[in-house]
Amino acid sequence: MCPDTDDRDPATVAHELIAAIVPGADRDVVAEALRRTAPHRPHYRQRVVWALEENPRLLTGEGYLAPHRAILRFIDLLHEAGVAGIARPACPRCHRVVRIDKPLDGQRVCRNCIAKSRIEECVRCGARREPATRDDQERPLCPNCLITDPANLEICIVCGKSRMVNSRTADGPICPNCRPLPIVLCTICGHTAPCTLSKLTGLPRCGGCRQRQVHCTVCGRLRGIHSGTADAPVCGPCTTPDAELWRPCPTCGQAERLHAPGPCPRCTLKQRLHELLADGTGAIPPKLQPLHDALASSERAATAMSWLSKGIVSTVLSDLGSGRRPLTHEALDELPESKVIEHIRSVLVATEALPKRDEQMVRLERHVKDLVTSHATAEGRKILHRYATWHLLRWLRRRSRGKETTYYQLQVARQHLRAGVYLLDWLAGQNLTLATCRQTDLERWMTSEDASLRQEAGHFVRWALAQKIARDLSFPAARWNGPSQPMDDEARWATARRLLHDDTLKPEDRLAGLLLLLYAQWPAAISRLTVDRIEETERAVRIRFGAVPVELPALVAELALRQAESRRSHAVLGRTASPWLFPGGQPGRPISAWAMGERLRKLGIRLAETRSTALFQLATELPAAVLARTLGIDITVAVKWQRAAAGDWGAYAADVSRRLSRQN
Repeated sequence: MCPDTDDRDPATVAHELIAAIVPGADRDVVAEALRRTAPHRPHYRQRVVWALEENPRLLTGEGYLAPHRAILRFIDLLHEAGVAGIARPACPRCHRVVRIDKPLDGQRVCRNCIAKSRIEECVRCGARREPATRDDQERPLCPNCLITDPANLEICIVCGKSRMVNSRTADGPICPNCRPLPIVLCTICGHTAPCTLSKLTGLPRCGGCRQRQVHCTVCGRLRGIHSGTADAPVCGPCTTPDAELWRPCPTCGQAERLHAPGPCPRCTLKQRLHELLADGTGAIPPKLQPLHDALASSERAATAMSWLSKGIVSTVLSDLGSGRRPLTHEALDELPESKVIEHIRSVLVATEALPKRDEQMVRLERHVKDLVTSHATAEGRKILHRYATWHLLRWLRRRSRGKETTYYQLQVARQHLRAGVYLLDWLAGQNLTLATCRQTDLERWMTSEDASLRQEAGHFVRWALAQKIARDLSFPAARWNGPSQPMDDEARWATARRLLHDDTLKPEDRLAGLLLLLYAQWPAAISRLTVDRIEETERAVRIRFGAVPVELPALVAELALRQAESRRSHAVLGRTASPWLFPGGQPGRPISAWAMGERLRKLGIRLAETRSTALFQLATELPAAVLARTLGIDITVAVKWQRAAAGDWGAYAADVSRRLSRQN
């Protein structure tokens, strides 16, 4: 009620205090830091000065005892201005030099220590965390239980799932994942797509431009696009050079949008990489230097930092850097098999720290070993080993012709081996072997309810007969007599028209769907297309599925060129020297055939039915030889589809010969 009166200038008093610690301190720098501490509250600046007069040690490391939070802000501003002798205080509990502005037991601590001091056991899930709220009986609830509480969820009208409400429309609530974005013209790339308004310019910007990192045409640094055009992009600091918005990083000195004291995300990433990859001498091993450079220069530093924060990633990289674990594929194989280890391996291969190898083949060999070893009888293990090693694996290596094994090839080999295991297990239960099994026994198994993978078991039986392991058995092969599913050409063309003109869909999904609808390409073939398969000339754009390139229509050609130019993955190394047209989640590798199939199914495309319809239609219009060379399928498959489509091309060669003879 009765404020103290002090006619002294707070900036002068603060400068005298700092000059006693740092002789020669610039008064203007101190005054500016004090003004920015509380720009609209002069009386609060007076309180800061009084507290510093009472305890000047707050400026030299005891800032955690500050009675006012603005004192910590004042210390950070002095430290950023380069005033020597001013020390940022560490958290008195965890001893980290981070933002400490939360009062606890008469001290200022960081947010993590505050959360740890408030830990309670959630009454629903039992997790020990800081409560987000309390129920009607004042019992603690963790943040996860608060979010997933049925009282806070509603049915989204788009996806039909019970989720949090992001926006409400006349038709009902919409969840955050289904939140609609306006379809407008992006001011940077010029494409019509779902856009958000930039906070700096207020102009629409699409998701691709918002995530893409390019070299700014003004400053030359690799940054995100905020204005300009696709040919002349401009970064955020060059768009709005506001000193309050873009502060210099204390480590590299570059202007960044820093939300907390400390280095920028890029410098933080470099420091963390050096901590993980350095050996006992403090140097990074030469083999891991490319990995360090690739991760440090990653377009999305936050994504790379999030990946490194995973416990198993930091542990493995630290072991490789210190030499506790050799940098070999065999050393990584000793770790428990998981998606995280696969991703670590792919990053090491992409940065050439490890040599390439066929991971699907290695996975199949490991599966064969486990399955053969677990069989009950010694005779069965011997037969399965011969079948897997000298037939399945040999056939797969010969079929791949030096290329990497695909996921579907791996699944086919697994099914054939599993079918042999099922048959041998049934024979063992009947006190029989392949040598003593007769046709009646085999037919009894085929008609029993326990029989699984009957068609695949036929391959195993015919191999056993060829190897003279079995005798007097007959297991005929199933002959393909054409597609078993109905042909729906009208639905195929309706879906193609939607993919051609619907700008709300992702361009890469539209392109993949059109390749299936128009050219009968299976997801496994689409996923392994490379950029060099697209040939652009002055007159047309062509794509090669086989030996002969196919000219693309105008709209499809635009999608293909756009995908080849802006392709990227969500991997930690988003852009590498990857040749794939559809890069996957692992750096240097294409999207998996399964993931490609799932993306096409979400578009409402029935894969097998749609491909059969497209291939059936093409087989009626093209000769088998042309069909095989154009679509990249085997000639025997093309002949079968031509016969199934009742295409009469038997006299095609004779007609061509007669026309040529008339011309001559």
